Amino acid sequence: MPAVRCQPVPRSDRLDALTRDITHCRACPRLVDWRERVAREKRAAFRGEVYWGRPVPGFGDPAARLLLVGLAPAAHGGNRTGRVFTGDRSGDWLFASLHRTGYANQPISLRADDGLRLHDAYVAAAVRCAPPANRPTPEERDRCLPYLGRELALLDQVRVIVALGGFAYEALWRTLGLAGVGLPAPRPRFGHGVEVATPRATIVCCYHPSQQNTFTGRLTEDMLDAIFRRARELSR
Repeated sequence: MPAVRCQPVPRSDRLDALTRDITHCRACPRLVDWRERVAREKRAAFRGEVYWGRPVPGFGDPAARLLLVGLAPAAHGGNRTGRVFTGDRSGDWLFASLHRTGYANQPISLRADDGLRLHDAYVAAAVRCAPPANRPTPEERDRCLPYLGRELALLDQVRVIVALGGFAYEALWRTLGLAGVGLPAPRPRFGHGVEVATPRATIVCCYHPSQQNTFTGRLTEDMLDAIFRRARELSR
Protein backbone atom coordinates (compact mmCIF):
# COMPACT_ATOMS: atom_id res chain seq x y z
CA MET A 1 0.00 0.00 0.00
CA PRO A 2 1.43 3.41 -0.95
CA ALA A 3 2.42 5.74 1.86
CA VAL A 4 -0.15 8.40 2.76
CA ARG A 5 1.26 11.89 2.62
CA CYS A 6 -0.02 14.40 5.13
CA GLN A 7 -0.88 17.70 3.52
CA PRO A 8 0.54 20.73 5.36
CA VAL A 9 -2.01 22.93 7.08
CA PRO A 10 -2.22 26.30 5.27
CA ARG A 11 -0.66 29.23 7.09
CA SER A 12 -3.98 31.08 7.22
CA ASP A 13 -5.64 28.10 8.96
CA ARG A 14 -2.85 27.96 11.52
CA LEU A 15 -3.22 31.68 12.16
CA ASP A 16 -6.96 31.14 12.63
CA ALA A 17 -6.20 28.45 15.20
CA LEU A 18 -3.83 30.82 17.00
CA THR A 19 -6.54 33.49 16.97
CA ARG A 20 -8.93 31.09 18.69
CA ASP A 21 -6.33 30.31 21.35
CA ILE A 22 -5.66 33.99 21.99
CA THR A 23 -9.29 35.04 22.22
CA HIS A 24 -10.08 32.34 24.79
CA CYS A 25 -7.11 33.10 27.06
CA ARG A 26 -7.79 33.82 30.76
CA ALA A 27 -4.24 33.44 32.07
CA CYS A 28 -3.99 36.85 33.78
CA PRO A 29 -6.73 37.44 36.41
CA ARG A 30 -6.06 41.18 36.72
CA LEU A 31 -6.35 41.71 32.97
CA VAL A 32 -9.43 39.49 32.67
CA ASP A 33 -11.15 41.48 35.40
CA TRP A 34 -10.23 44.84 33.86
CA ARG A 35 -11.09 44.09 30.23
CA GLU A 36 -14.48 42.66 31.21
CA ARG A 37 -15.27 45.47 33.63
CA VAL A 38 -14.56 48.07 30.94
CA ALA A 39 -16.77 46.12 28.53
CA ARG A 40 -19.64 46.24 31.03
CA GLU A 41 -19.30 49.82 32.24
CA LYS A 42 -18.31 51.33 28.86
CA ARG A 43 -17.47 54.90 27.99
CA ALA A 44 -20.45 57.22 27.56
CA ALA A 45 -19.64 57.84 23.90
CA PHE A 46 -19.92 54.11 23.20
CA ARG A 47 -22.80 53.31 25.56
CA GLY A 48 -24.89 51.72 22.80
CA GLU A 49 -22.11 49.46 21.51
CA VAL A 50 -21.36 45.85 22.40
CA TYR A 51 -17.72 45.71 23.55
CA TRP A 52 -15.44 42.85 22.53
CA GLY A 53 -14.06 42.52 26.08
CA ARG A 54 -11.67 39.66 25.26
CA PRO A 55 -8.02 39.23 24.25
CA VAL A 56 -7.31 40.82 20.87
CA PRO A 57 -5.45 38.77 18.23
CA GLY A 58 -3.16 40.11 15.55
CA PHE A 59 -4.39 40.66 12.00
CA GLY A 60 -3.16 41.43 8.51
CA ASP A 61 -1.53 39.77 5.53
CA PRO A 62 -0.45 36.15 6.27
CA ALA A 63 2.36 36.59 3.72
CA ALA A 64 3.55 39.87 5.27
CA ARG A 65 7.20 40.86 5.20
CA LEU A 66 6.52 43.57 7.81
CA LEU A 67 5.32 42.87 11.35
CA LEU A 68 4.29 45.70 13.69
CA VAL A 69 4.24 45.05 17.44
CA GLY A 70 2.42 47.45 19.75
CA LEU A 71 1.95 47.52 23.51
CA ALA A 72 -1.62 46.33 24.21
CA PRO A 73 -5.20 47.01 23.09
CA ALA A 74 -6.73 50.28 24.26
CA ALA A 75 -9.55 49.90 26.79
CA HIS A 76 -12.05 51.67 24.54
CA GLY A 77 -10.23 50.91 21.27
CA GLY A 78 -9.25 47.30 20.56
CA ASN A 79 -11.01 46.08 23.71
CA ARG A 80 -14.20 47.59 22.25
CA THR A 81 -13.80 46.78 18.55
CA GLY A 82 -11.98 43.44 18.77
CA ARG A 83 -9.14 44.54 16.49
CA VAL A 84 -5.84 45.97 17.65
CA PHE A 85 -5.36 49.74 17.04
CA THR A 86 -8.92 49.97 15.69
CA GLY A 87 -11.18 52.71 17.00
CA ASP A 88 -8.62 54.77 18.94
CA ARG A 89 -6.39 57.79 18.34
CA SER A 90 -3.19 55.75 18.12
CA GLY A 91 -4.76 53.69 15.37
CA ASP A 92 -5.82 56.86 13.55
CA TRP A 93 -2.16 57.80 13.25
CA LEU A 94 -0.92 54.30 12.53
CA PHE A 95 -3.34 53.34 9.75
CA ALA A 96 -3.12 56.76 8.11
CA SER A 97 0.64 56.28 7.86
CA LEU A 98 0.32 52.71 6.62
CA HIS A 99 -2.05 53.98 3.94
CA ARG A 100 0.31 56.77 2.87
CA THR A 101 3.17 54.27 2.57
CA GLY A 102 1.20 51.65 0.66
CA TYR A 103 0.57 49.07 3.38
CA ALA A 104 -3.16 49.73 3.91
CA ASN A 105 -6.07 50.19 1.52
CA GLN A 106 -7.65 52.99 3.57
CA PRO A 107 -6.43 55.58 6.08
CA ILE A 108 -9.06 55.08 8.80
CA SER A 109 -10.12 52.09 10.87
CA LEU A 110 -13.14 52.47 13.13
CA ARG A 111 -14.59 48.94 13.29
CA ALA A 112 -13.36 45.41 12.68
CA ASP A 113 -15.70 45.10 9.69
CA ASP A 114 -14.92 48.46 8.06
CA GLY A 115 -13.11 47.01 5.04
CA LEU A 116 -9.54 47.74 6.14
CA ARG A 117 -7.04 45.48 4.41
CA LEU A 118 -3.30 45.35 5.04
CA HIS A 119 -0.93 44.40 2.24
CA ASP A 120 2.48 42.97 3.16
CA ALA A 121 1.95 43.96 6.81
CA TYR A 122 0.67 42.29 9.97
CA VAL A 123 -0.14 44.04 13.26
CA ALA A 124 0.02 42.49 16.73
CA ALA A 125 0.50 43.51 20.36
CA ALA A 126 2.92 42.39 23.03
CA VAL A 127 0.02 41.96 25.49
CA ARG A 128 -3.37 40.92 24.14
CA CYS A 129 -5.68 42.29 26.85
CA ALA A 130 -6.32 45.92 27.71
CA PRO A 131 -4.41 46.65 30.96
CA PRO A 132 -5.35 49.14 33.71
CA ALA A 133 -3.66 52.52 33.09
CA ASN A 134 -2.26 50.96 29.89
CA ARG A 135 0.50 49.34 31.98
CA PRO A 136 0.84 45.56 31.93
CA THR A 137 3.08 44.03 34.56
CA PRO A 138 6.27 42.19 33.54
CA GLU A 139 4.60 38.93 34.57
CA GLU A 140 1.59 39.64 32.33
CA ARG A 141 3.90 40.50 29.47
CA ASP A 142 5.82 37.26 29.86
CA ARG A 143 2.66 35.14 29.94
CA CYS A 144 1.70 36.63 26.58
CA LEU A 145 5.08 36.12 24.89
CA PRO A 146 4.27 32.61 23.55
CA TYR A 147 1.51 34.08 21.39
CA LEU A 148 3.93 36.48 19.74
CA GLY A 149 6.40 33.63 19.34
CA ARG A 150 3.80 31.53 17.56
CA GLU A 151 2.90 34.43 15.28
CA LEU A 152 6.54 34.91 14.35
CA ALA A 153 6.86 31.21 13.55
CA LEU A 154 3.80 31.30 11.31
CA LEU A 155 4.64 34.62 9.62
CA ASP A 156 7.71 33.12 8.02
CA GLN A 157 7.99 35.80 5.32
CA VAL A 158 8.53 38.59 7.87
CA ARG A 159 11.84 40.38 7.26
CA VAL A 160 11.28 43.57 9.27
CA ILE A 161 9.67 44.03 12.69
CA VAL A 162 8.71 47.53 13.81
CA ALA A 163 8.60 47.80 17.60
CA LEU A 164 6.14 50.55 18.54
CA GLY A 165 7.58 51.76 21.81
CA GLY A 166 10.05 50.52 24.37
CA PHE A 167 7.64 48.02 25.95
CA ALA A 168 7.11 46.29 22.61
CA TYR A 169 10.85 46.31 21.97
CA GLU A 170 11.50 44.56 25.30
CA ALA A 171 8.78 41.97 24.63
CA LEU A 172 10.05 41.33 21.11
CA TRP A 173 13.62 40.91 22.33
CA ARG A 174 12.52 38.36 24.91
CA THR A 175 10.42 36.51 22.34
CA LEU A 176 13.29 36.25 19.88
CA GLY A 177 15.62 35.08 22.63
CA LEU A 178 13.20 32.35 23.69
CA ALA A 179 13.03 31.24 20.04
CA GLY A 180 16.78 30.77 20.00
CA VAL A 181 17.52 33.70 17.70
CA GLY A 182 21.07 34.97 18.04
CA LEU A 183 20.87 38.52 19.37
CA PRO A 184 23.60 41.13 19.68
CA ALA A 185 24.95 41.87 23.14
CA PRO A 186 24.54 44.22 24.78
CA ARG A 187 21.04 44.95 23.56
CA PRO A 188 20.94 48.29 21.70
CA ARG A 189 19.05 50.95 23.59
CA PHE A 190 15.58 51.78 22.28
CA GLY A 191 15.34 54.98 20.28
CA HIS A 192 13.28 56.18 17.37
CA GLY A 193 14.82 54.93 14.12
CA VAL A 194 17.26 52.53 15.81
CA GLU A 195 17.79 49.42 13.66
CA VAL A 196 18.96 46.06 14.95
CA ALA A 197 19.86 43.29 12.52
CA THR A 198 19.13 39.75 13.74
CA PRO A 199 19.18 36.40 11.92
CA ARG A 200 15.34 36.34 12.01
CA ALA A 201 14.51 39.89 10.92
CA THR A 202 15.67 43.47 11.21
CA ILE A 203 14.10 45.27 14.16
CA VAL A 204 13.23 48.93 13.59
CA CYS A 205 12.36 50.97 16.67
CA CYS A 206 9.61 53.58 16.50
CA TYR A 207 7.98 55.83 19.05
CA HIS A 208 4.48 54.60 19.86
CA PRO A 209 1.78 56.68 18.09
CA SER A 210 0.12 57.48 21.42
CA GLN A 211 -1.39 60.89 22.06
CA GLN A 212 1.41 61.52 24.56
CA ASN A 213 3.84 61.41 21.62
CA THR A 214 1.74 62.79 18.78
CA PHE A 215 0.22 65.72 20.69
CA THR A 216 3.62 66.87 21.92
CA GLY A 217 5.32 66.58 18.53
CA ARG A 218 7.70 63.89 19.76
CA LEU A 219 6.34 61.80 16.89
CA THR A 220 5.27 63.50 13.66
CA GLU A 221 3.57 62.13 10.57
CA ASP A 222 6.81 62.49 8.60
CA MET A 223 8.73 60.55 11.25
CA LEU A 224 6.20 57.72 11.23
CA ASP A 225 6.05 57.59 7.42
CA ALA A 226 9.85 57.44 7.29
CA ILE A 227 9.83 54.33 9.50
CA PHE A 228 7.52 52.47 7.12
CA ARG A 229 9.37 53.63 4.01
CA ARG A 230 12.56 52.32 5.60
CA ALA A 231 10.81 49.04 6.46
CA ARG A 232 9.87 48.70 2.81
CA GLU A 233 13.50 49.14 1.77
CA LEU A 234 14.77 46.63 4.31
CA SER A 235 12.19 43.98 3.42
CA ARG A 236 13.05 43.85 -0.30
